[in-house]
Amino acid sequence: MDFKEKILLEEIEKKWGKSKRIQSNENREAVLSHYLNNSKNGVSKFYKEDAIEYAKDILEFSYPNEKITNLVVEEAIQYGVFNTFEIPFPHTLSPKFKFIDLFAGIGGFRLAMQNVGGKCVFTSEWDKEAKRTYKANFGETPFGDITKEETKRYIPDGFDLLCAGFPCQAFSIAGRRGGFEDTRGTLFFDVAEIIKRKQPKAIFLENVKGLRNHNGGKTLATILNVLRNDLGYFVPEPEIINAKDFGVPQNRERIYIVGFRNDLGIEKFEYPKPTKMKIPFSEVKEKNVVPTKYYLSKQYLQTLYNHKARHESKGNGFGFAIIPDDGVSNAIVVGGMGRERNLVIDNRITDFTPTTHIKGEVNREGIRKMTPREWARLQGFPDNYLIPVADASAYKQFGNSVAVPAIQATAIEILKLIGIQ
Repeated sequence: MDFKEKILLEEIEKKWGKSKRIQSNENREAVLSHYLNNSKNGVSKFYKEDAIEYAKDILEFSYPNEKITNLVVEEAIQYGVFNTFEIPFPHTLSPKFKFIDLFAGIGGFRLAMQNVGGKCVFTSEWDKEAKRTYKANFGETPFGDITKEETKRYIPDGFDLLCAGFPCQAFSIAGRRGGFEDTRGTLFFDVAEIIKRKQPKAIFLENVKGLRNHNGGKTLATILNVLRNDLGYFVPEPEIINAKDFGVPQNRERIYIVGFRNDLGIEKFEYPKPTKMKIPFSEVKEKNVVPTKYYLSKQYLQTLYNHKARHESKGNGFGFAIIPDDGVSNAIVVGGMGRERNLVIDNRITDFTPTTHIKGEVNREGIRKMTPREWARLQGFPDNYLIPVADASAYKQFGNSVAVPAIQATAIEILKLIGIQ
């Protein structure tokens, strides 16, 4: 068998999809990709046994008449049989630090950390479409459900920084002390449990601004109590960081929580100061005419006008919003009026033929939705970031992502204190 002849990615994925045995464990592709991407940094030992088994399954399926031994598998890996496609954001060859990426989404944290010299040694994300986007850009399939022990057991030792944009779930703490045990049943508990087991030097958590006042402030108080008293980390008061202060034209406020292991002796932390550079929406607006499908129909636009008028008559400020070229967008969010709160005027359209199943004619006012690429830019993703999914998934993924420049600016301040930058 000539293993120097690489198997095309499409052929491998087609064969993986046909093998029921290979599909039995959602983490097997993640194990193999993590093994390949960590073969030279001492972390691969956490993935090697299962990665070899998975690779062997693939080769046995691909070459049923060949005798596939572990030695043959290792030779195949050495020759790069499974490294069959180029990615825009390969891992850092000479990393300054190691981090893990929990609730990874499409890799906003990872992109920021790689930009400052970090090497991701473990990542997890449960959404299949987000995993697809993550793999296309970083060449690594995230592990699945982090609440499962079978996923947690793959997390390596010895990483420096834990990153997590964890979802906020309700905490039930009535009549209790609000400690580690009180977070069971929430996704924060899984983050806390990993911190307790692995003891990274630092942690960096991100959540929606509303976490500060959730349940009358009790939820955040519980989180801080767990981090400070149960887990032994110095955690300064969380801060609300706005993406528009760090080089992207989006008014997006999120709460950042950082922490440092007590034995490091860190007693003070300052969040990054806002930059003086103000970026208008025109800087991220599409340079070319966008497809007609992004323009609203006359009928739908009238519905939005009516909706806004009804709310204004009641003294409410709800309704669609048009972002001027010299302005800053509202926060891009999933659901509700997420896209309608960020409409733009673009009169470059010349073909008004509907390209989707919209009812009625395309509006003549030049009003359109932002494109997924514009949303990507609003979150600080560079233009070589691949968007391999349909628009509906792309809007969801960028709407749920972190703002890369704000994360990166905060990471720099964290790394200074743990002696990495």
